Amino acid sequence: MKNFIILLVTLITTLTSTAQDITGQWNGVLKVQGTQLRLVFNVKQTKNGFSSTMDSPDQGANGIPVTNTTFENPKIKFEVTNARIEYDGELSGDEIIGTFKQGGQEFPMNLSREAIKKEIVKRPQEPIKPYPYYSEDVVFENTKANVSLSGTLTLPKKGGIFPVVILITGSGPQNRDEELLGHKPFLIISDYLTKNDIAVLRYDDRGVGQSTGDFKTATSADFATDVESAIAYLKTRKEIKKNKIGLIGHSEGGLIAPIVASKSKDVNFIVLLAGTGIQGDKLLLLQQELIAKANGVSETEIEKTIQNNSKVFEMVVKSNDNQKLKTDLTNLLNELLEHESKDEIPNGMTKKEFVSMQVNQIASPWMVYFMKFNPITTLEQVTCPVLAVNGEKDLQVPPKENLIAIKNALTKGGNKNVTTKEFPNLNHLFQECETGSPNEYGTIEQTFSPIVLEEITKWIKTQTK
Repeated sequence: MKNFIILLVTLITTLTSTAQDITGQWNGVLKVQGTQLRLVFNVKQTKNGFSSTMDSPDQGANGIPVTNTTFENPKIKFEVTNARIEYDGELSGDEIIGTFKQGGQEFPMNLSREAIKKEIVKRPQEPIKPYPYYSEDVVFENTKANVSLSGTLTLPKKGGIFPVVILITGSGPQNRDEELLGHKPFLIISDYLTKNDIAVLRYDDRGVGQSTGDFKTATSADFATDVESAIAYLKTRKEIKKNKIGLIGHSEGGLIAPIVASKSKDVNFIVLLAGTGIQGDKLLLLQQELIAKANGVSETEIEKTIQNNSKVFEMVVKSNDNQKLKTDLTNLLNELLEHESKDEIPNGMTKKEFVSMQVNQIASPWMVYFMKFNPITTLEQVTCPVLAVNGEKDLQVPPKENLIAIKNALTKGGNKNVTTKEFPNLNHLFQECETGSPNEYGTIEQTFSPIVLEEITKWIKTQTK
């Protein structure tokens, strides 16, 4: 949802017609990948026509100035230029039928005079308090990075000694539940494992929730040191079996877990949920191709995008000077845009601003590290038992290419306890799905396949007997 965060902007409004009264409050619900966001446009009459503000109640943002309001009966348009927001609609009685646009993407959204309530999102797997186990909020320190990490430790019961797993989130800033699109996968996993006599530690990423630190400047290697701090903390707890500490990493977390396990003798086993086995730049190209196909993009368009991105990614992989990389990327992107239509640049954004935004994303510390990193180098050094699982319809970390690479690297390194499994009809979040497209994630009621939960639990119990 981060691409749709509403920004505060300055206001100048204009108007072209007063043929019909459009003043008052107009309410709508923006639906993006299963997430719902209420939006309200407040229209007032002025000497020169109309002025408007926008509210986003679910984000606690009210009175956002609308830069431009135009009304030519029945057409109405609201623009919030600095946020690259545009709403186009047609007035029909007490309703406006229209489209919300931001950052080059479009979503149907109708507005009404009536107050609109969000649809209740069903997440039937989420546990309801009180839980039948012990749950404790904890804080531990990564002294190397001067970061304080806040999390939740769940124990099957308050007394006793238990094996434990540390949950490692996927890419992007995530809280301890790995919350996204209305789902809380880590809450579901934690609940299931704890009910099956396995303790679980999950925590907010650095700079997220109650954890300190700067997420934006951190790489996968930095996040690995946070996991090491979690291990050190668990070794201080009397309820934990010190020789039965395991890691479960999802997506990027499945890249981080082997980094930690390759260096630490304290890791007894690791579970890779859609973990990566091929270098980051190659993975991103494959991911982009598969998602584009699932979304109905033409073969010609896909081929052109892959060609362009291959040039960009190659430049990143070969770079060793970030400032020079930014200069080279700026020149390359300007060159590539010369051959593209102006539709590539979002409304309200200059070409220079668009290129600068792209360069800063591509040349960020995390992205540069990810593109250059080859998981094989650490997987070959992992000697503890490994379970690697993927969904058959995972378009973000395609199963065949990654599971084969993971198994080959571990075997080459001499690891004799390796299990890989591909589950039919599951996506990157391990939900039962139709196509595997990320567009489906938020619309699916299921958060995490019970079949995979059972498989993981059985395997962990075998390792921790």
